[in-house]
Amino acid sequence: MTLGEFFTKCGDSPAIILFYFAAIPLIAILLFLWARDEGHKSPWNYVYSALIYMVCVPGIFAITLSAYLFLFERKSIFDTDVYLQIIPVVSMMITLWLIKLNVQFREIPGFGKISALMLVIAVVMTLLMLLEKLHIIAFTFIPFHYVLFILIGIFGAVYFGSKRVFK
Repeated sequence: MTLGEFFTKCGDSPAIILFYFAAIPLIAILLFLWARDEGHKSPWNYVYSALIYMVCVPGIFAITLSAYLFLFERKSIFDTDVYLQIIPVVSMMITLWLIKLNVQFREIPGFGKISALMLVIAVVMTLLMLLEKLHIIAFTFIPFHYVLFILIGIFGAVYFGSKRVFK
């Protein structure tokens, strides 16, 4: 099964996607009501951590997919798949906002790794976009020391982000 076939199957039966991305914020609301002012304590902080990963991984993937489709594939915004590109991001934002109402993110185990993962993905997407836009000929018009500064900055950000992910 290819990724395109998987997206087609998801689009054909969106009930599972809608249930998944509606259930996570609802669970966050229930945890807010049950564990008010105790979100930093165990086991609540581990439940919050699981919720964050359950919603952020698909949300980050949806953002990356949208960036890829709009920047590289030149897709129109009118071709956006609501179930695979918008709902995961909206669910991620709502869930993170609800969790932040009850607990600080620094008190949730593993949250630093997910933010570092976001940084690495953003830097790699920026690098790919830069390389795709510049083409090889564009390097002849840019002074070489600028190219070195850009590459050093990008690789430094990837190194810093990956160091935080694999801590």
